[in-house]
Amino acid sequence: MLLEIRDLSKSYPGPEPDRPVQVLRGVSLSLDAGQTLALTGESGSGKSTLLHLVAGLDHADAGQILLDGREVTRMDDTGRAALRRGTVGVIFQQFNLIPSLDVAANIGFQARLAGRADPARVLALAGALGLGAHLHKYPEQLSGGQQQRVAIARALAARPRLILADEPTGNLDEATAAEVMAQLLALVSEEGAALMMVTHSERMATQLSRRLHLRQGQLEPGP
Repeated sequence: MLLEIRDLSKSYPGPEPDRPVQVLRGVSLSLDAGQTLALTGESGSGKSTLLHLVAGLDHADAGQILLDGREVTRMDDTGRAALRRGTVGVIFQQFNLIPSLDVAANIGFQARLAGRADPARVLALAGALGLGAHLHKYPEQLSGGQQQRVAIARALAARPRLILADEPTGNLDEATAAEVMAQLLALVSEEGAALMMVTHSERMATQLSRRLHLRQGQLEPGP
C-alpha cells in the first residue's frame, strides 16, 4: 500500500472564535501504487483540503497519513518539503509556474530541488506532452493548455510515487481538457505512479480506476 489515511480530521477558525468550521470528519482511505482515484464533491466539501494534507501543505487536527511507509502527520516542515520534492508531485489548478524561468527550466525545477536533475527526462516529458517546440518560451507566451502541460511535466520530472492533482483541467476548454487528461493518465501509467485527482468533472472522474465522493467532510462511494 502506497498511501493510507486513517480517521483524518481538519477544521478551520469560523466567524465565531469558539465554533470552528469542521472540513474533514474522520476520513479514511487507501491507495496502492499504480491506482488512480478521483475525488468528487461539492465546493467546500473538503477535497482540496484533503489533497493539501496529503502533500504536507497543511496540518491535520487528528488522524494519520502514511505515505510510502512514512507518517506525514508527524513530519516537521523540512520533512514535508523533502516529501514534496521527491515522493509527491503536485499539479495545481492555477499552474503555479515560475514566470522568470522558461519551459525547460520550469519542468526541471522540482527535480533539481530533489537532486534528480535529468535533462534527457525533461526533453522526453516535453515531447510526450507536445511541448518540444516551446522549451525556450516563458509561461506568459503559452496558452492555458500548454501551461497546464508544463505543470504536469514538472510534477512528473522527479519520478514521484504519488501524483496529487487539484482540478488539473478546471481552467481548460473541453477539447483541451480531454487531451491533457489523456496525456496525464498515459504518463502516470507509464511511470507506475499513483494518482489522486480532485475534479468537478463527471467525464474526467469516470476515466480513473476508483472514485470517492466527499459530502460534508466525509467520504462515500462515488455516484
